[in-house]
Amino acid sequence: MNPQQMHDPILNAQGIHAWYGSSHILHGIDVHIARGETMGLLGRNGMGKSTLIRSILGHVSQRDGRVYLFGKEVSKCRPHEIARLGVAYVPEGRGVFPNLSVRENLIMAAPPVQGRSRGWDLDRVLQTFPRLAERINNLGAQLSGGEQQMLSIGRALMTQPDLIVLDEATEGLAPLIVAEIWKVISTIREDGIATLIVDRDYRKVLAQSDRAMVLQKGQVVLSGTSGALRDNPELASYLGL
Repeated sequence: MNPQQMHDPILNAQGIHAWYGSSHILHGIDVHIARGETMGLLGRNGMGKSTLIRSILGHVSQRDGRVYLFGKEVSKCRPHEIARLGVAYVPEGRGVFPNLSVRENLIMAAPPVQGRSRGWDLDRVLQTFPRLAERINNLGAQLSGGEQQMLSIGRALMTQPDLIVLDEATEGLAPLIVAEIWKVISTIREDGIATLIVDRDYRKVLAQSDRAMVLQKGQVVLSGTSGALRDNPELASYLGL
């Protein structure tokens, strides 16, 4: 990553606080992701990882702080406005449209104007996920959990994103499918798409990211390069290992 990338962040979130009702979940978190950079977000369950993602992307109504994407302040923007800037979100739970076919789920995500393309068209998605090609006319509801996750990632890539956010993309899936998804994450990284990854497999996250941060009760307790975190003796205690 060159110096210009480091000083030209895609995402610059400052002092993020979030609440669910009277519960104060996030306590002043800063997140910066440069162009083409992959960041891992680690922590035990319930420490605020998904809430941080959802706050940045406009899904949490009770939030405070400033969020800039591509140099534009989006602190008060709605999720669809943020998505249109070039941010793709693969949520925990997949979010596949059950009554649309695999083809329809994918095609609907393609931008109407192909002004910006990273080469993730329908053919490439189907080549990357052969299972989806085999089930191209099946409804989303007819797919297995692993196939739905592939469809969710494929649909995100069809939007030609500059930043993709993956929240527990391998959760509850069979080992063979998990391995397939990590291969795709590696390809996304090689393509120069900035990525924010949340996953329980901290070893994989650290292997596939440039930097990472660890949350504990809604606060950042560790952050740095993935290599430095991998060697940090405190990591195990914060992840409950």
